[in-house]
Amino acid sequence: MSTVSSIFCPLTTPSYFIGTGVLSVVGISFSTIPIALGAFRQMYANGFCPSDPSTGAPLPCPHGYGAVLGTSSVCALVEILISFLPPRVLLNMFPPIVTGPTVMLIGVHLIESGFKDWMGGSGSCADPASAGGEAAAAFFALCPNVEAPHALAWGSAEFLGLGFSAFITIVLCERFGSPIMKSTSVVIGLLVGCIIAAATGYFDAAGIDSAPVASFIWVRTFPLTVYGPLVLPLMAVYVICATEAVGDITATCDLSRLEVEGRTYESRIQGGLLADGLNCIVAALMTMTPMSRFAQNNGVIALTRCANRTAGIACCFFLIVMGVFAKFAAALVAIPKPVLGGMTTFLFAAVAVAGMAIVVRGAAFDRRTRFILTTGLSLGYGATLVPKYFDHVFTYKGDNHALQGFLSAIILVMETGFAVTAVVCMLLNLILPPEMEDDIDARNVELVERDAKAIGGKADADDAETDATSARRLSDIR
Repeated sequence: MSTVSSIFCPLTTPSYFIGTGVLSVVGISFSTIPIALGAFRQMYANGFCPSDPSTGAPLPCPHGYGAVLGTSSVCALVEILISFLPPRVLLNMFPPIVTGPTVMLIGVHLIESGFKDWMGGSGSCADPASAGGEAAAAFFALCPNVEAPHALAWGSAEFLGLGFSAFITIVLCERFGSPIMKSTSVVIGLLVGCIIAAATGYFDAAGIDSAPVASFIWVRTFPLTVYGPLVLPLMAVYVICATEAVGDITATCDLSRLEVEGRTYESRIQGGLLADGLNCIVAALMTMTPMSRFAQNNGVIALTRCANRTAGIACCFFLIVMGVFAKFAAALVAIPKPVLGGMTTFLFAAVAVAGMAIVVRGAAFDRRTRFILTTGLSLGYGATLVPKYFDHVFTYKGDNHALQGFLSAIILVMETGFAVTAVVCMLLNLILPPEMEDDIDARNVELVERDAKAIGGKADADDAETDATSARRLSDIR
């Protein structure tokens, strides 16, 4: 379940706040998924989770999920501690040269998932071989699956057209629509896509029919424990979430036409990180894994030009209602992936553009900036385009769970494009001399002036010799 955070409450001291005061969508962090899957594999392998003694098939393991939740709740203290760093330290760690490319890579990563949805789905139907087993691969041979109404192969022309109906509606609203249509172009695009999908038989009502009328947070409980091998990887997840949050808050402030420097901006960064850390502790108590700020809100703000906190509170209310009354949530889930993909691809591209704008506005585009961006984006784009490139770098197969957790944390960072870009840009920004460009320019000016003096001196000597020769010739003529 996603929530909308717009609180800006001072703590006992006026220097610290909870919340950002801007619209920020919060949801389950995708960075947790590979960590949790690896942890569950390890739990079944070492006997922490039970397996069927006859077949070896894994059995339900509520203690395993409780260990993930308990460890997540404890590791959330990392992000809370980061939030209490002095604002100057935070901004030195996350200046525009770091947050800009981070936001841009977040947008690029989201565009990938949005475009996959556009063509049929970003899950197993996009890559049936990864579904696990021949039966699962056969089930996802078509999108969204072989049992869905109007199922088609991933990348079919029908999916492309269905997503394009939502995409082109947004463009047409921006070009020909009235001011209210321009502000609601995303909603109009989604509605047009849904109407076409419903008319052509792409909606699947099975999920809506099977969903209960109402559901609540604590349907089940899990025993909370701390699982040692998960500590280091989850700490890395929270550092990544903090980096992502700084970039997202900066982009939100920029798109909301708020300052992206100064004391108020620093307080928004601090308050956002503190709120995220507290959210993650509460989320674990509500049976949810670590949460992070999502960048989708920036695309909506850019298109609708609405950054009003009252709108955010209204959205939060409707999300709570739809979370309690499960029929509403099931109806949203039933929207065909191509329709969502056509809309979200547009929004995610706006996120990438916001990252570019942060760099252009907040950093002098000199040689030093270009060098930092080139280095960071080289690894960031590589990790985004080839996400499993780091899987086989470490070959350790021992029983040291702490070391395995540390290596898993490194793999997670290196295979997350926006994370590795943030780390590299941050390090280079700290170690490269800030006057790199000026030093080169000063040296060039010094060399030019020296050469000019040398040339000028030689020219004066040549002129004097020429004048003397002319005088002697004139004397001879006379």
